[in-house]
Amino acid sequence: MFKKILILGVGFFVLAALNIFLIQKAYAINQKQSDVDRILAEISQNTGGNRQFQLAAHPEVQGLQTDITVADSRVANLKAFFRKYNSPLYNEAEIIVKVSDEYQFDYRLLPAIAMQESNLCRVIPYESHNCWGWGIYGTTVTRFDSYEEAIRTVAKGIKKNYIDQGLITASMIMKKYTPSSNGSWAYGVNTFLKALE
Repeated sequence: MFKKILILGVGFFVLAALNIFLIQKAYAINQKQSDVDRILAEISQNTGGNRQFQLAAHPEVQGLQTDITVADSRVANLKAFFRKYNSPLYNEAEIIVKVSDEYQFDYRLLPAIAMQESNLCRVIPYESHNCWGWGIYGTTVTRFDSYEEAIRTVAKGIKKNYIDQGLITASMIMKKYTPSSNGSWAYGVNTFLKALE
């Protein structure tokens, strides 16, 4: 008999504790939803003291004219990548994005090839600015006067001689760009394309 009373007492205690826990949980959820509703109501109000979002949208504040430009996140992505590898292409990030857009191919392609060919311009023929191995074979070295000239020339060549010819993957480009590669070139380019995502 004592065992039955003890079991009933423990059962009652467990049910009471579970009930209290569930009530507290329901209250916390309700309170959280109330807080969300209150914040959303404050944001949507156009009157009163809460003008945080209204003021942020105005280009003129206290008679001052401001210009707002949105930075292209692709440029920031390239700059971070170039800085990580201490590449001289850091200052060329904007031109790489611009030229890639002009020739309508992925902005990551030129940096990925440069990484594969020259460790992002850290291992290139002296004063060549040729980070892409463009026209370098045997003792022949194609030289450019600047990185910008190289970027423009290589981008135009990739568009005309590869992409426009239907060579649109690293493996397809590799067969013409560096036919002696055993697949490592395409693997490297794909690895660097992925790193730039």
